[in-house]
Amino acid sequence: MNTKRLILFLLTALGALVLSACSGAPAANNWHGLAADAEHAYISSGTLVYAVDLKTGNEVWRYPAEVDGKLLFYATPVLTDDGQLLIGSAGTKHSFVSLDPATGKEKWVEPFSKGKGAWLASPLVLNDMIYAPNTDGFLYILDMNGKEAADPIELGGALWAAPSTDGTSLYVTSLDHKFHIIDIDSGAVADPVDLGGAAPSSPAIGSNGVYVGSFASTVEFIQSNGRHEVAATAGNWIWGSPVVDNETLYYADLDGKIYSLDIATGDQNWDVVQPDGPIVASLVIVGDQIYVATEAGTLVALDREGKTVWEKTVGAKIYTTPIIAGDMILVAPYQAEFVLAAYDVQGKQAWTFTPEK
Repeated sequence: MNTKRLILFLLTALGALVLSACSGAPAANNWHGLAADAEHAYISSGTLVYAVDLKTGNEVWRYPAEVDGKLLFYATPVLTDDGQLLIGSAGTKHSFVSLDPATGKEKWVEPFSKGKGAWLASPLVLNDMIYAPNTDGFLYILDMNGKEAADPIELGGALWAAPSTDGTSLYVTSLDHKFHIIDIDSGAVADPVDLGGAAPSSPAIGSNGVYVGSFASTVEFIQSNGRHEVAATAGNWIWGSPVVDNETLYYADLDGKIYSLDIATGDQNWDVVQPDGPIVASLVIVGDQIYVATEAGTLVALDREGKTVWEKTVGAKIYTTPIIAGDMILVAPYQAEFVLAAYDVQGKQAWTFTPEK
């Protein structure tokens, strides 16, 4: 798929999901959400959420037990310190539910359903509060029992990404080109920052500010007082979240180029690094390696100089950001024969997970 076709696909998926939230129609097929703890991987895959054993790749549980076509799950599930797994539905049932990670059973007897749009973003859990963005343009604030703890905050525009926080402020991106800063204590919302393009991913917290990529093909550096400047540019749209690692900013674009920016000087650390296709997923930095998943279906490990350490063909397009679980890298390809694959740090495949009918 070339870049123009990928952009059309992404826009079609984006439009279908937002439209479904407004019309009540089922959302279009989309990519997976992926999370993990020490024992299980949790993957949202359309009508079902699965827990998968990290050692064997076997299914542990699925939610719901019987498929409900009004429930559709695409968001990345979120694990909480008090033993909950939180995820919202993008279907016509606007349920936002809490599951027991061990069993997949509902913890909240009556799932929160005030949101009128799709739950595509993951929530942020902070100070025993749940901040849940919805495509209806509201940020909902719940306690750990799923009850509204404060009035929802209307931000406008479809909210597709989890908020980020520095402990004092919440930072929220939107598809309407706006970036929002919310004071956690007072709930006050500052004047929005115009990014010049839609921002479908979460900001990256840096020193004295945050970094936000957007469809303006830029990364903006934004301080808590709203002051902002372009920190970096790209050749095409930036879909995934930038990554701040010490004094280096990593990001990628839909041309498939990977960038490494020296934050202090504003200089790029390497020449063009461009594996084999557009990059939608965020980069993953662990130790001395940078893991990259491409739309062409390749998982690439780079060193800090941008040199390829190894690469593996997964077998289908990858839009979901890989995650690290123990000593394994988990990858959830789009429309593959399997929904999840595990690789070790040398790139050897450990197992794949294909749900039983």
